[in-house]
Amino acid sequence: MAFQKEIVVSHDDLDDLNHVNNVRYVQWIQDISKEHWQTVATAKMQQDVIWVVLTHHIEYKRAAVLDNPIVISTHIESSSGAKCVRIVEMKHGTTNKLLVRSSTEWCLLDSKSYRPIRIPEEIKEIFL
Repeated sequence: MAFQKEIVVSHDDLDDLNHVNNVRYVQWIQDISKEHWQTVATAKMQQDVIWVVLTHHIEYKRAAVLDNPIVISTHIESSSGAKCVRIVEMKHGTTNKLLVRSSTEWCLLDSKSYRPIRIPEEIKEIFL
C-alpha cells in the first residue's frame, strides 16, 4: 500500500544555495516512513516492534526551492527475514518531475530486547 503527502518548501528547508538542504530530504524520508507505519500498524504492533535504518541510498535528481510544492510518496518494495526495502520518491507538485528517490533498508526489532526479528505476515500484509 502506497502512502503519500504533500508539503511546501519553507525558508527553514533551504541551504546556502537556496535549494532544499540534503539533510532536510533525509528528514522527510524518515518522517514519511514513520507516518506510514503509524497510519497502517495497530497500536499493539507499534508497541511490540520498532524499525531501524540499516542503509540509505539517495539519488538527488533536481533541486527544489522556496514555496515549491512537493509530493512525497512511499511504499515497501520488498521484505525478507527481518529486513525490508522502502522506496521514497519526492516529486515537484506542479510539474510532477522527480526530485529525489531513495531506497532504505530497514530492520525490524523486538521493542524489548532490541534484537532483530523476522517480519511477521500480519505486518507484511498491512503494506500490501
